[in-house]
Amino acid sequence: MDLRRASGILFHPTSLPGPFGIGDLGPEAFKFVDALAAAGQTYWQVLPLGPTGWGDSPYQCYSAFAGNTLLISPEKLFDDGLIDSEVRDSHPKFDPASVDYGAASDWKGTVLAAAAAKFASGGFEELRAEFDTFCRENAFWLDDYALYRASRAAHGDKPWYEWPEDLRFRRPNALNAARGILSAEIAAQKFYQFLFFRQWAELKEYAAEKRVKFIGDIPIFVALDSSDVWCNQREFKLNADGSPKVVSGVPPDFFSSTGQLWGNPIYDWDAMLADGFSWWIARVAWTLKAVDIVRIDHFRGFEACWEVPGENKTAEHGEWVKAPGDELFSAIQRSLGPVPMIAEDLGFITPEVLLLRDKFRIPGMRVLQFGFGGDPNDDHLPHRYIRHCVAYTGTHDNDTAVGWFTSSRKAKTSSAQAALALKYLNGRPRSINWDLIRGVWSSVADIAIAPLQDVLGLGTEARMNLPATTGGNWTWRLREEEFRKEHVERLGEMTRTYGRAS
Repeated sequence: MDLRRASGILFHPTSLPGPFGIGDLGPEAFKFVDALAAAGQTYWQVLPLGPTGWGDSPYQCYSAFAGNTLLISPEKLFDDGLIDSEVRDSHPKFDPASVDYGAASDWKGTVLAAAAAKFASGGFEELRAEFDTFCRENAFWLDDYALYRASRAAHGDKPWYEWPEDLRFRRPNALNAARGILSAEIAAQKFYQFLFFRQWAELKEYAAEKRVKFIGDIPIFVALDSSDVWCNQREFKLNADGSPKVVSGVPPDFFSSTGQLWGNPIYDWDAMLADGFSWWIARVAWTLKAVDIVRIDHFRGFEACWEVPGENKTAEHGEWVKAPGDELFSAIQRSLGPVPMIAEDLGFITPEVLLLRDKFRIPGMRVLQFGFGGDPNDDHLPHRYIRHCVAYTGTHDNDTAVGWFTSSRKAKTSSAQAALALKYLNGRPRSINWDLIRGVWSSVADIAIAPLQDVLGLGTEARMNLPATTGGNWTWRLREEEFRKEHVERLGEMTRTYGRAS
């Protein structure tokens, strides 16, 4: 992928401000695009946009194709005449600084059900035509997803591998019966997806007018409890009962002494190869309809994957198993042409991984926070950057710049990192977030990205995710008017100074 010099902000839409318990695709999203444009930014990077399941993680979704209906804007539903003001304003008092996924889901569920009922009652001829077109064009994933969500609800929200055997293994008689019994809920689920992608398309079109592009995210793995695994069981390494033979993770690393046990099922790559990687090609093509560039999470796993026995409780005892990354990306390229991708090439990276990345001209990542271990030849230090890379102050898995610096200074084991950061960046403790941004923005890296929390100078309380933990993540929200004019102006000045303005 050929890049031009530019910059952007990492900020997931769930973190947008607003009165509805979770950020959404309404007015605040459009205001954020305006702020990015005013600051000369080219990119808005988001996390996976799928419907979140256990743990609220966007990396554990019910589908690799569906959208997160919690992001649907009630205000835009009201503008479309799908709900009245009483429904829109019926929300409880939510914490403006934190997402309460359970409460937000409960309330949004009533709002979406009201919108679906009003739509089904008649009228909305133009919207009906759009909906019918959406269903027809996306039947290749939408039909199965809607049936999966309706069946899941009908079975007490149990995962598919706990459903009755005939439905679990998708026997035709069970599928036909479920489609008949659950027809109303299936139609509603399709309508919710229509609403999400309609609102997302409006936001993306508005961003394009402002010369702002989206960087999306494709997690390498999918959740076990997902429509993807339920509908494609032969393409995963599963036991006869549907449980995973092996699961994904990484061995002990910087983030965890016992490794990270993600728990996702592993692909049966031989089966996918025999099928021409059709599921992967469809997944990448669909994602590129929603975003302009895709970040491939855990790119390392396409060369070899850390496979852990399904019954294990930690990721310590696994093995690296080869994956057909060359064949996969060749198939994607043959089908789709050159695909704009970024490789998340962090962690235990071998020469084989780098060869795979470079063969397909996929830019890798540099993370400045990782550069201060004392080695002057560390590739995460700006003087070691190459042009063909994407450089970050930190990612969604890092502490914020201020949080990282503060905790490093206090800890005996890492205080030298904070001292080296100040020396390297010629920085000051009170402006360490801007010093890190300057270090990345001034580098030769084609693209520079900072989480919004770093622009705002927020501490650990604003951290998005702490790897290897299951609670309290993904909840941070931007407070209304917290991203102020002075932030936009300072970011814009730095962006223009280092030749990155859009």
